[in-house]
Amino acid sequence: MKGALSLPLIRTEKLTHTYSIGTPFERVAVLDVDFEMEKGEYLAIIGHTGSGKSTFIQHLNGLLKPNSGRVFFEERDIHDSKDWTRQVRFMVGIVFQYPEYQLFESTLYDDIAFGPRNMGLSENEVHLRVMEAAGFASIDISLMDKSPFELSGGLKRRAAIAGVIAMQPQVLVLDEPTAGLDPQGREEIISNINEYKRAHDATIIMVTHNMEEVAKNVNRIVIFENGGIVMDGSPGEVFSQSERLLEMDLSPPQATLIAQQLIKLGLKIDKDIYTLSQLRFALNKLQSHKNN
Repeated sequence: MKGALSLPLIRTEKLTHTYSIGTPFERVAVLDVDFEMEKGEYLAIIGHTGSGKSTFIQHLNGLLKPNSGRVFFEERDIHDSKDWTRQVRFMVGIVFQYPEYQLFESTLYDDIAFGPRNMGLSENEVHLRVMEAAGFASIDISLMDKSPFELSGGLKRRAAIAGVIAMQPQVLVLDEPTAGLDPQGREEIISNINEYKRAHDATIIMVTHNMEEVAKNVNRIVIFENGGIVMDGSPGEVFSQSERLLEMDLSPPQATLIAQQLIKLGLKIDKDIYTLSQLRFALNKLQSHKNN
């Protein structure tokens, strides 16, 4: 997905990570992964449990160090020096799966402020960032003095996300950000992420199993299987290969499956449909042609 004139913001070169080397539990999680991502992309990483996607994202800001291969941010190896690795961790923020279990401060304000304070910012700047992050995460400022452990599950999730975006990372990486939430909670979290992207021209990487969220939001999909990238393309390109997805135990969006069944029945509609709005438009267009 690299443009003709732009350099990748993040790049990996033969990235490999093996757990428990030299023990009976040795396991290769990521193997020889070459990956590039440009500034401003909105990317989904999908794959079944154990495919390597969560291990992969932890290399993007140096939380894990590869056994072999390299990771670059703005074309500089992120392990070039300890200081550079530390800087990258502020520029590439990761929100882990079930991040509410990572809350630890006595007040919600202090939890959100933790990252900016570690950056060495003044308390005035910390305060501005906390307030802005709370706004992006739809957190009422009246809750700031409360213990994060008193909050509902959805609010805890938004608090954890706010704690990362308060550092204003260029790249926001989210591992299953809507897992376990009800439909309204999922919609709110995705809306918060999209608002942050728009306001800061941020680059987004979202690890998810929710194909409907992928279809509605991202412009690129990367699929992991057995520690490597097996598909990489636009939603239309990836979801059009529904048979291959199903072989990997991945189900395309419902709109794609419905469209493909309609095509088999002889309806002349676009095969690259992957959202309900696209399906609705195609069917209305077909009806309009019939009426004319």
